[in-house]
Amino acid sequence: MSEAATSEAVGQRWQARVEVTLKQVVLDPQGDAVLHGLHQLGFNDVSRVRVGKYLELTLAAATQRDAEELVQQMCDRLLANPVIESYSYTVEPGNPPTA
Repeated sequence: MSEAATSEAVGQRWQARVEVTLKQVVLDPQGDAVLHGLHQLGFNDVSRVRVGKYLELTLAAATQRDAEELVQQMCDRLLANPVIESYSYTVEPGNPPTA
């Protein structure tokens, strides 16, 4: 049985919310484009835009600590590029599986 299948069988569901943003020292051309667009639309009071990613994950783990460790591993290995991005996350109990 795979690790995922094992945790699915014995774990409870958790809802993780992950925010990934560029580090402050990294240029953000997408944010600059959004800022320019806002100015073109007359929103001249906006002085800076930084663009990031928001992800929601539903996962199974025995405890909240286990779920948090899994989310951190996912962020470190795939969801964020640690060279140019930072991330933060929350993990809360999720809905029970539906039949």
